Amino acid sequence: MRKPTRVFDFVYDQLECFPLDAMLASKENETWKTHSTAKVISKVNELSIALQRLGLSANNHQPEQQDKIAVISKNRPEWLMLDLATQQIGVLLCPIYPTTHPDEIKFILNDAEVKYVFVSGQDIAEKVLGIEAQIPSLKGIFGFDILDGTTDWNTLFSVPSNLTEQEALEKTKSEILPEHCVTIIYTSGTTGTPKGVMLSHANLVSNVINSTQTFPFPEMPGARALSFLPLNHIFERMASFIYISTGIGIYYAESLETIGENLKEVKPVLFTTVPRLLEKMYEKILQKGATLTGIKKALFNLSISVAEQYGTPDSEKWNYRFKKTLADKLVFSKWRAALGGNIQYIITGGAAASERLLRIFSAADIQIYEGYGPTENSPVISVNCQKPNGKKFGTVGLVIEGQEVKLQEDGEICVKGPSVMMGYYKRPDLTDEVIIDGWLHTGDIGTWIDGKYLKITDRKKEMFKTSGGKYVAPQPIENKLKESPFIEQAMIIGADRKFVAALLVPGFHQLEQWMNENQVPFNDRAEALKHPLVIRKYEEIIEHYNSMFNHVEQVRKFVLMHQEWSVDNGEMTPKLSMRRKIIFGKHVDLIEELYKIK
Repeated sequence: MRKPTRVFDFVYDQLECFPLDAMLASKENETWKTHSTAKVISKVNELSIALQRLGLSANNHQPEQQDKIAVISKNRPEWLMLDLATQQIGVLLCPIYPTTHPDEIKFILNDAEVKYVFVSGQDIAEKVLGIEAQIPSLKGIFGFDILDGTTDWNTLFSVPSNLTEQEALEKTKSEILPEHCVTIIYTSGTTGTPKGVMLSHANLVSNVINSTQTFPFPEMPGARALSFLPLNHIFERMASFIYISTGIGIYYAESLETIGENLKEVKPVLFTTVPRLLEKMYEKILQKGATLTGIKKALFNLSISVAEQYGTPDSEKWNYRFKKTLADKLVFSKWRAALGGNIQYIITGGAAASERLLRIFSAADIQIYEGYGPTENSPVISVNCQKPNGKKFGTVGLVIEGQEVKLQEDGEICVKGPSVMMGYYKRPDLTDEVIIDGWLHTGDIGTWIDGKYLKITDRKKEMFKTSGGKYVAPQPIENKLKESPFIEQAMIIGADRKFVAALLVPGFHQLEQWMNENQVPFNDRAEALKHPLVIRKYEEIIEHYNSMFNHVEQVRKFVLMHQEWSVDNGEMTPKLSMRRKIIFGKHVDLIEELYKIK
């Protein structure tokens, strides 16, 4: 088997080395429908030819000249088939999050001069149909489902290809080179206009191979992964190529709401996630624990205590192992069963994971490996690994093979290697700002732990200076506050102000339980947050965590918010990072009230 050099080579290698009966699978009419490796390749080739019939081509493989297709869809086999089909003919795929606002979709489609859009769901179709007239380049909208106003994508397969077309496709495939652009990914970001990140086959292939070898991922023909993070994000898309290259079948969850049910059905060996979803999983565990009584309640509380001590000096004490064995048999085993009972590892990225949460899951033998990397690096820079001494809580692990990393004087993380993007589409000025002498300046601030583990401490642009001239990094404070089960979300503020303050979204399940235990009435969230005992409870929590920070970083005042920040409300990015400017803008009056002299 030759070494893959183009992304689509991975699927042909799978066919040669370990063809699967279920390379891709999705649930249709309550039944899992599978697609074999051979079937996927056949359909991908037919789709490539159908796209060529539409007049789409690589046009000399210059990104500004290459034809573009956009996909706005939930995860499903057709998404990946379209991806592979465009790769083979040099057409650039521009993936867009299904939750993206129509104005942003319009910008991306016009900036990339997209010719065709593929969608799923009538709600997404309506978004595109509503702006169709404002996209001069757009020639058609295809629906993966039967959708009003769109063309059924199955019509693309209505005419079988002939020998001449098949031979022409093989010639086209042979002309695709590693250095050719394969996709443009518009980063939604937390601020500003989307930027189109151009990635080549070489970028993605090198990241897949280097990540696989570093972790490492052994070949696991027939094993299953559950996919639910949006494929629009490079993290899940690159993970998909790792699955293909190692023989792991990809099963697509029906939705975020059905993950629990789908885990039990699929029984995957792994999945990728973001910390926010891990937090949600843990919240459900706590909610179930809150319903227990008597000895079961006592055992649950003991297990949580054991989990929180995992990997600390307390776990070295003589009685810890006995308690952990008991917790494992009676409680932790049920957690693993809820994840399908077959999980070997979970990989998380996209935002900082709570060290406390990582300890708790690790104690239950649910191994979570935190990694790091921006879209501009295809994306992985570092990851906690399975190998000996490859994992350290509170860090994003070891730099993967093939990458060089250095820290600037201000701590900014810079990376050099084959995964660094080609540049920003149509924006050489922005490219020159972030790629200097081959080094990608990530905008993230980090430090080395024990000389080899990378730790992210903040975003360079999110650090702020108080009116007293002191710099504050908000993320470490926010992450520490969120370790409390009483705090669901936190945003630190204080730029050009005399002191640091916080906007807090409570963990309402935990708060309601505490209120019931303390005979404090809970009828309405907004009213509950005004109760003097509740306010005092949060003052105590803040006082506890303030002791962990220096004077200038300590939270002096806070506001309790009764509504969680969400993607639908525009306060979170699709990968569940805070859009600070939007949250700030929505609560200007509250914030001004915080800083009034009283």
